[in-house]
Amino acid sequence: MQLIDTHVHINFEIYKSELEAIRERWREAGVVRLVHSCVEPEEFAGIQAIANQFAEVSFAVGLHPLDADKWKDETASQIRELASSDSRVVAIGETGLDFYKADDREHQFKVFEAQLAIAQELDKPVIIHCRDAAAPMAEMLRNFWQTRGPVRGVMHCWGGTPEETQWFLDLGFYISFSGTVTFKKALQIQESACMVNSDRILVETDCPFLAPVPQRGKRNEPAYVYYVAEQVAKLRGVSLLTLSQQTTKNACQLFGFSV
Repeated sequence: MQLIDTHVHINFEIYKSELEAIRERWREAGVVRLVHSCVEPEEFAGIQAIANQFAEVSFAVGLHPLDADKWKDETASQIRELASSDSRVVAIGETGLDFYKADDREHQFKVFEAQLAIAQELDKPVIIHCRDAAAPMAEMLRNFWQTRGPVRGVMHCWGGTPEETQWFLDLGFYISFSGTVTFKKALQIQESACMVNSDRILVETDCPFLAPVPQRGKRNEPAYVYYVAEQVAKLRGVSLLTLSQQTTKNACQLFGFSV
């Protein structure tokens, strides 16, 4: 069985002293590929160093909406140049909208749109973070498609309702589920996990955050994507092997790599 964790942050300091052991655990869990997300371009060199250390790591470059205040006149060209500098860069992001406690909505829109344009220009998928912003996100993406053409990508760590899920499926996006799908009260997320087309579903950890049951409350790590896949398979009424094959194929299709 092979699994791909499509969203990790293992460049965090809490992992630094034991990355080799963490790698052994993800390999034991069947994880054959990881996509390392990026919250700001300044992380690029550190993420690249991890990819140099572990051949199964691909990565992205972008600016997170909660860091939108770090956007400068030169940030777009910086992201574009970094994304073109290494063949292991498979996506732009993570980027998107986060309106939970936000007072910079218009600036987030501007920063997000600029990164969508880069992804489109470079023909790379975009890794989208969306919190408390599904309706404006869907509207913005529809407008982008109508005025500038399509862009492909994934709604990562998805927590929306089934209705919201359908909006992004209709736009051609993949939907990625994290440890939240294992939480007892996450009924809408679980319902969404049942309805996503088999060729559009992905799994991730978003580690170090949101460790799945039975590891909830602990520091998350890529090996725990096994529990996410196990739960999604159970919800969808398929075997874990079938789910792993589907999600691995989908990740390879979206990010353009092989296993």
